[in-house]
Amino acid sequence: MEKYLGVDWGEKRIGLATADEETGLALPLGTVANLAGLLQAISEEEATTIIIGRPYKIGGLDIKLSPDYLRFLELLKKKVTIPVQEIDERFSSKEADAMGGPKNMRAGRDEIAAALILQNYLDRYGRK
Repeated sequence: MEKYLGVDWGEKRIGLATADEETGLALPLGTVANLAGLLQAISEEEATTIIIGRPYKIGGLDIKLSPDYLRFLELLKKKVTIPVQEIDERFSSKEADAMGGPKNMRAGRDEIAAALILQNYLDRYGRK
């Protein structure tokens, strides 16, 4: 059975969510501070696919990817043997904020954003 790990990458924290093929429902999992924490979560959750939000920065009409994100993604792909899928995550943090709760709960915001990213992927590409 496919087990997904959703990732909301951030420079300060990485939000995580989980889902499986059977339920198709993304649930917030928590946050980690770095790649080592993410790798541990991948192992603990026995993830078979990683879905990571691709963080575009929008300035007028040009869209740029963060060099820090690109380095992180490259390292992640070198460290894992499972598929890493990217999906556009623009506005996922704003959506997480709109779901309620105090804005100063950043850890909650990051894992909710990860769940939104993962659910978007599951809804768009469906279960196998």
